[in-house]
Amino acid sequence: METLKPKIGLRSAIFLVISVIIGSGVFKKIAPMSEALGSPLWVVFCWVFAGLISLAGALSTAELVSMFPNSGGEYHYFQKIYGRFFAFLYGWASFSVIKTAAISALAYIFSQSLFSLFDMSFLGFQDIDMAIKCVAGILILLLTWLNVRGVHLAEGFSSYLTYAMLLGIVLFIGAGFSSPQGNWAHFHLGQGHVADGDLFKVLMLASLGAFWGYEGWNNLGFIGEEIKLAKRNLPLALGIGTLIVMVAYVVLNVVFLYVLPIDFFVGLQQFPNKVAAVEVASALGGPWGMACVAGLILISTLNATNSTILMSARILYAMARDGLFFKQVQSVHRTYNTPDWALWIQGIWAVGLLFTGSFDQLTDMLVFASFLFYGSSALGVILLRVREPALDRPYRVIGYPWVPLIFVLFCAILFIVTILNQPFEAFLGLSLIATGIPCFFWLNK
Repeated sequence: METLKPKIGLRSAIFLVISVIIGSGVFKKIAPMSEALGSPLWVVFCWVFAGLISLAGALSTAELVSMFPNSGGEYHYFQKIYGRFFAFLYGWASFSVIKTAAISALAYIFSQSLFSLFDMSFLGFQDIDMAIKCVAGILILLLTWLNVRGVHLAEGFSSYLTYAMLLGIVLFIGAGFSSPQGNWAHFHLGQGHVADGDLFKVLMLASLGAFWGYEGWNNLGFIGEEIKLAKRNLPLALGIGTLIVMVAYVVLNVVFLYVLPIDFFVGLQQFPNKVAAVEVASALGGPWGMACVAGLILISTLNATNSTILMSARILYAMARDGLFFKQVQSVHRTYNTPDWALWIQGIWAVGLLFTGSFDQLTDMLVFASFLFYGSSALGVILLRVREPALDRPYRVIGYPWVPLIFVLFCAILFIVTILNQPFEAFLGLSLIATGIPCFFWLNK
């Protein structure tokens, strides 16, 4: 049977971490977060807080990654820690909602930005939302085809897009801070709004938007056996990549709020097809500014969609190889050395999810579902330290046991708060995960 081979070095691995995280969230989510919080300082705090929590998760997961560098990421570690059933539920959840919904949401924002940048009326759609979803579906299928053609081709494409994206972000930040329209007094506006409700509850719910922005930091583990010197390079890439993204996100949100007051972003919630970063760019440079940032969002969402497709399909491949998914999905293309069946099944399901809900429903649902398993990863670090202290650990999480403990505690709190305050998204996410239970027993036969 064909197997996947190491092809990706440290620089490329760091770029893959950056590319899979920076997608649409940082450009769009400031509007719902502003409406919930009403305070620029609390909005920035949420991005810092979510970044530190995500970094704690990445550092905790890095210990497991260094111990078990294999395809499938958490799916592989969970077999070692919790057994086949729990590992299958994670793989099924990733396929049914977590990773495929991320692909759908990213492709949707790419298409939305494309429609804002160009006149797409020639497509002949009367319903603009349906047109956006159809273009997003075509993008997912095209990028799936590109990834079937080879990791080097897909990773090289991602690297060029990442260079362009980082350059665009630096130029945008420079333009924002040098603009005469900017005013630090904006950060003193709206300070009392959050007091209208429960501060803790509002902060946790608003953080869902920020966590969508950081979603994907764990994806590199899915291609563990395709990373060169994986035991050293995987933890380094996870930590460095997540830290770079955190700095970029916090500075970008400071720029948004420096250029425009928070009331503007609160009002933007009345126009769901508008993107906050594009409106900031319009204030900075008029139509040219809007075009440049719409182009930046096109690059970032295209890049994140491509990288998520590349890495997430390895979960299905690993499950099939272990006899926990359809046998054909363990197929490796003889010419391109890629998991072709896994890629196509993932792509087709992601296209189907496009037509099931709005962007915000998809992202809230996947963040809720994913943190169930992220917390299990950090808890697994502690369990393995207790049960098997003699195991080789090329990397040990910094600040053990406090870093993984804090992350586990946060995941538990987020789970409870989401169930109480967003029951529909929570129920939908849990229902999709639960569909894996009968599938596990059927496939085990």
